[in-house]
Amino acid sequence: MVVAGDDALAHRLAAELRGVYGERVTLVVPPAQHGVRPPVVGRTRATALFDRVSAAVNRASGNGGGGGNGGSGTGGTGGSDEPPGSERIVEAAELTEGALAYAGVERAAALALVYDDDETNIRAALTARRLNPRIRLVLRLYNRRLGQHIEALLDQASALAAAAAAADGAPGAGDPGADGSRAGGNGAAYDASTTVLSDADTAAPALAATAVAGTSKVVQTDGLMLRAVERPPPGPGEVADPGLCTLALLSATTNDPAGADGSESSGTQGPQLLPDERAVAAATGRGIVVLENVSYSGPELGSGRGVVPWFGSLLSRRLRWSFAGLVACVVGLAVASMLVTEEQPLQATYLTLLDLFAINDPAIGQPLGRQILQLCSGMVGLLLLPVLLAAVLEALGTFRSGTALRKPPRGLSGHVVLLGVGKIGTRVLSRLRELRIPVVCVEADPEARGLALARRLRVPVVLGDVTQEGVLEAAKIHRAHALLALTSADTMNLEAVLSARTLRPDLRVVLRLYDDDFATAVYRTLRAAHPGALTRSRSVSHLAAPAFAGAMLGRQILGAIPVERRVLLFAAVDVGGHPQLEGRTVGEAFRAGAWRVLALDTATPEERRAAAASAPGGPRLVWDLPSTYVLRPEDRVVLAATRRGLAELLGRRPRQRAGA
Repeated sequence: MVVAGDDALAHRLAAELRGVYGERVTLVVPPAQHGVRPPVVGRTRATALFDRVSAAVNRASGNGGGGGNGGSGTGGTGGSDEPPGSERIVEAAELTEGALAYAGVERAAALALVYDDDETNIRAALTARRLNPRIRLVLRLYNRRLGQHIEALLDQASALAAAAAAADGAPGAGDPGADGSRAGGNGAAYDASTTVLSDADTAAPALAATAVAGTSKVVQTDGLMLRAVERPPPGPGEVADPGLCTLALLSATTNDPAGADGSESSGTQGPQLLPDERAVAAATGRGIVVLENVSYSGPELGSGRGVVPWFGSLLSRRLRWSFAGLVACVVGLAVASMLVTEEQPLQATYLTLLDLFAINDPAIGQPLGRQILQLCSGMVGLLLLPVLLAAVLEALGTFRSGTALRKPPRGLSGHVVLLGVGKIGTRVLSRLRELRIPVVCVEADPEARGLALARRLRVPVVLGDVTQEGVLEAAKIHRAHALLALTSADTMNLEAVLSARTLRPDLRVVLRLYDDDFATAVYRTLRAAHPGALTRSRSVSHLAAPAFAGAMLGRQILGAIPVERRVLLFAAVDVGGHPQLEGRTVGEAFRAGAWRVLALDTATPEERRAAAASAPGGPRLVWDLPSTYVLRPEDRVVLAATRRGLAELLGRRPRQRAGA
């Protein structure tokens, strides 16, 4: 498999493929990236160092260095001598056709393009599809709509190339050939699909979940919608609703400021994925993540009203009360006129309005009561003029500021301060507004990507450098519920958190940090310095890499949801060819901590192909499967799995921990 990128996600993804799935990987990075230390996944540092030294020795001696067939794909002659889980690094300033060929794309099973620039990934994907129509592509694109069009275009190009090869009788057009067993898994047909993912979309739910409790995470693909809901620990004597099933137990120290952040190394106190019933019953005082099945209707973006606000936001509260008082006066005068003059209600109201606007004849020679009412109506009319003028001026000001950024209101409290509205911050902002959580954004760049969304959603924004004095105070940090520091600069995030803790020591903070060692050091120091405040650190590449790695294994990976610092994958798997599932009941097929069958897809193969082509029809799922149902070879199931559990289920060769 080939991974090409220019930031931490590329290194994390390569480490994920090597350490969890045991894949041979070629990593293509710019020359400036050669000094970046890749993260270690599932191995000790000594083993990782030994692998890197061995790869360097092999490259120096000429192994795996030959052009098109020296990559880490499964069919190259240079790559056939490489052990499972090995890595080859190729440095390329630009991802040209020659660089892709040298990386072994022509013989690779899958290619992940995870550059930060969408145009670079699209250009490389088009070139790779031309070099190898059968390769499985995974693209990192921020633009969702463009990603859908590119995915359909590349899939269509692959289908046309396969049809042309079949017509010409070319080998490998319909069968896997040398690479098929590795590409499709368990001898399946060669999977030349294209998957477009966004690291921002993958990480945003986890980042938003750190700010509030009880959030939900959604996975949707091919008409299938899975929703995992995080529920806080139940009170004494209460039992949490398990939903369809319990997917995970949160850390015992999730809400403990002095507790460790949940990860794979947290031990028994960390999150438990896919627990059995005994573990759920014994885990008192822990939050849970449960599965719910709901129909997808599209996200609702909070209270956004667009550029033209509705009438209630045109006028201030004082003016609305002033108008209400004037209306009450008019009604009272009309009733009094009806009683004094004994006129009909419509006639009495008409005379009152004429007096109000001073266009009625003087009440000379009429009863004293009528004259007094006329004078009162004139006085109310005089009061109406300044109110109308103020309403016109205020409405004009509202329309003028309809495209401007709002300032934080005076009485705001309990909100989330979001620092940075770039790619990641924009997605987190959208997620927080879907959850109807009040947000105040802080951004130094007036041309930042997320300011347009903040303007449309009428979210308050403070423009300024967070390192400058007074910026956090303007965001009402002293009354905020949490601070999310999500800029692309680690030092700026750290400085913002330290400044916020100076103003409010008990503030809940979440940092986005790239370097794992730096994140660990910062987390421990902040926790020791502020034991009464909740501190969490999150890495976008750490949250997104499992979803990208799963997509490189094929279309059977539906998506992933983060559970604290761990990840749970959803996959659609054919039972045939999997001895862990075939012939077993649903209860027997469940393996705690590895995988769990969630639903049975009763759609026919034709309907599944129609769903893959975005045509009418799609998955027909049976969720309430009895534990005694026997899985047949022709069945297709939707299951949840951990990374290592999925690697074992798909027949991959996961690396073993040192000493295991």
